[in-house]
Amino acid sequence: MQKFFSNRKLVITIVVLIISFGLVSVSVAIRDRKSTPPLIQQFGNDVAGAVDRVVAWPTNGLQSATNSVSDLLNTYQENKKLKKQVDQLAQAKVNAQTMSAENKQLRKELKLNDSLSDYTSVTANVLTRTPSSWMNQIVISKGATAGIKKNMPVMSQSGLIGRIVEVNQTNAKVELISSTSSTANRFAIQITNKAGKTVNGIISGYDKGSNQLEMGSVTSNVKVKKGDKVVTSGLGGTIPKGLYVGTVAAIKTDDYGLASEVEITPAADLSDLTVVTVAEQ
Repeated sequence: MQKFFSNRKLVITIVVLIISFGLVSVSVAIRDRKSTPPLIQQFGNDVAGAVDRVVAWPTNGLQSATNSVSDLLNTYQENKKLKKQVDQLAQAKVNAQTMSAENKQLRKELKLNDSLSDYTSVTANVLTRTPSSWMNQIVISKGATAGIKKNMPVMSQSGLIGRIVEVNQTNAKVELISSTSSTANRFAIQITNKAGKTVNGIISGYDKGSNQLEMGSVTSNVKVKKGDKVVTSGLGGTIPKGLYVGTVAAIKTDDYGLASEVEITPAADLSDLTVVTVAEQ
C-alpha cells in the first residue's frame, strides 16, 4: 500500500476522479430540484456536461480504435480474397492461351494430314525434349503398338522435322532435321528453281541464331534464288521423295557466281513442337 500511495501522480488522478464524480452527483441532485436557483442549475448542468465529455473521450477513442482495427481486418480479408481471384484469373488466362496454342497446332496437323493423301499418318504428342539435345531429338507418345517403325518421316505444322531413329512399344525417339550431332544421318534434299531445274544436296548444319538449316558443298551450276522450294530428294534411301522442308532464305556464292552454300528457312517452327505426324507410304 505504501508503494501504491507513494506514486503522487496516481494519487492526484484518483482524487480528481473522486471530486469529479462527487460534483456530478451533487450537480445532478441539485439541478433536479425545483427550489434550486437557475444559476446553480446551470452550473450543475455545465459540470455534468464537462464530466460527460471527459469520460466519453477515452470511450469514443477506444471505440474509434476498435472500428479502425475492424476495418483494417476487413480490408486485409478483402485484399486476400481479391488477390486469390486475380491469381485464378491469371491461371485461367494461361490455360486459355495454352489451349488456344494446342488447338492451333492440331488444326495445322489436320491440314497436314489432309495433304498426305498418299501416306498413312499417325498423330502423336511430344513427350520429352531435353535442353541438352533441344535441336537434336524429341520423344513422342506413339510407338510400335501404333504402327511406328524406324526411319519413318516425322512432320509437324506444314513440313518435315525429322525421322524415327528408335522405337519402343508406347513411344519413339525422333532425330530432328536440325540435328548437329556428329552421328546424325544427314537428310537428302532437293531445291527446284523457277525454271524447274533441281539442285541436290544434304542438310549439313543448323544455325541457331537465324533458325535456319544449311545446305553446304553445293557443286551444281544451276542457279537458285530466295523463295525456291526445298523438298526431300529420296536419294538418302530412308526418307521418301517430295516431302516439304522449307524455302531458300539466302545463297552464298563462290568466285564464279555459283551457289556454294544455301540457307533454308524450315517450314515448321523447330523450336516449338508439341504435336507431330508420323507418315508411312
